[in-house]
Amino acid sequence: MSTEIELKLQLSPKAARKLADHPLLASIQPQKQHLLNTYFDTPALELHARRVALRFRKKGWQWLCTVKSAEPASGGLAMRSEWEAPATPGTFDFSHVDATDFRDYLEQRVDRFEPIFTTDFRRQVWNVPFGGSLIELAIDRGQIESCGRRTPICEIELELLSGAIEDIFNLTRQLQKDLDLFPAIASKAERGYALFLKEPLRPFKSKPVPISEQQTPVEAFRTIALGCLEHFQRNEKGLLTGGDSEFIHQARVALRRLRSAIKLFAPALPPEFVAAYGQTWKTLAGALGDTRNWDVFLEETLPPIAEAFPESRDIKRLRKAGQRRAQSARKSVVGILAVKEYPRLLLEFTAAVYTLGDTLPMPIVDFARQQINSHAKKARRLASRNAELSPEERHKMRIAFKKLRYTLDFFAPLKPQRKLRPYVATLSQLQDELGLINDHVTAETLIAEALKGRPSGPVHGWISGRHALLVSELPEALQTWLAHRTPSG
Repeated sequence: MSTEIELKLQLSPKAARKLADHPLLASIQPQKQHLLNTYFDTPALELHARRVALRFRKKGWQWLCTVKSAEPASGGLAMRSEWEAPATPGTFDFSHVDATDFRDYLEQRVDRFEPIFTTDFRRQVWNVPFGGSLIELAIDRGQIESCGRRTPICEIELELLSGAIEDIFNLTRQLQKDLDLFPAIASKAERGYALFLKEPLRPFKSKPVPISEQQTPVEAFRTIALGCLEHFQRNEKGLLTGGDSEFIHQARVALRRLRSAIKLFAPALPPEFVAAYGQTWKTLAGALGDTRNWDVFLEETLPPIAEAFPESRDIKRLRKAGQRRAQSARKSVVGILAVKEYPRLLLEFTAAVYTLGDTLPMPIVDFARQQINSHAKKARRLASRNAELSPEERHKMRIAFKKLRYTLDFFAPLKPQRKLRPYVATLSQLQDELGLINDHVTAETLIAEALKGRPSGPVHGWISGRHALLVSELPEALQTWLAHRTPSG
């Protein structure tokens, strides 16, 4: 078995034509290959569910059988386990797979494997000495085909053959000075399955973070941060193509989680990393927040008001003004993603996360206990003072609960679920109530902005009444949560 460390980058056909003339490659003779690959799976797509790719590849006159694990990529970087050996097309021989349980899993399904999709592309390969490393740089151009449907391939892959992972990023920085390169997250196999399944573009939600007790705090942070980055990147296309509002919501959640993780793990991270990236995502997060506020207003806050006051002329004005401002806010998000600095930020952040050194000699279990207790204590202190809190302080309480929830989500694999589940359930209910209160506070501001300060008695009256009702119900939810013991042990 070998372990691939590879960085995948998308580029335009125009940029692809310029690549061979880049100074870093001009003196190196490339190898040229035509690669035809057929990917197999069971009718139930069991390999796909397990994030495994199985293919037969024709490389010149030779056929190879390859099995890859498919760990998620972030910032374009993927680390995959791979087994490859010469093969006869259609004959499945997994004797080269040295992981016994995994080999047995494959062999039990041999009779059910069938072709799912093909990738057909031309590849140019340069072996580039860079820094103290040897890096294979390949550009692939061609197409993926399944069931008569096609999608193009135009991408660069940089694979570390020997040396240090930092050199992959350093080489990419040099290329980005002259070419527009974008860190890619979907492998050819993933795109092939999407084509086979005719999958529409869907919002991507966060997944459980697989940290373990064997990790150091920095290793756990790396896992969490890259998971947050994957969460964001997988919603990026929906942001750029004007997909539904859930893409905005999920992208915003991803950046909130990422920024919370940086603050949460700050005691274990180098100060220069925290200083560099603690505020880096703020502008994009702010633009997403503005867009999300208008989406919530239009989709959740305004409809019941319109139902209560069907004859109000202000409702129509509010809807038009809200739609106009929501569209403007979305354009701001797209504008930020379109600047050249954005793909460079993805690369720089991914490089910084992968090259972090350990600075805190503390077991992750102890670090988790410390952080959970700290965030729970702050939230409990504010909750116990709820009756005397101002709207601004109540907003701070909502943020404190959100940070506590993210902290519990991040460290969930380290905690007994029987203790964690009921605590998180009451916390979620409390967050929902605080979120509704905040939505109505935000709505007051948005209405004033949309109506340019003109009074709207019925609308303001409805929101004020609803807000007062929610605030009156909050103490009960707070007491229910306060009765639960913090699951920090």
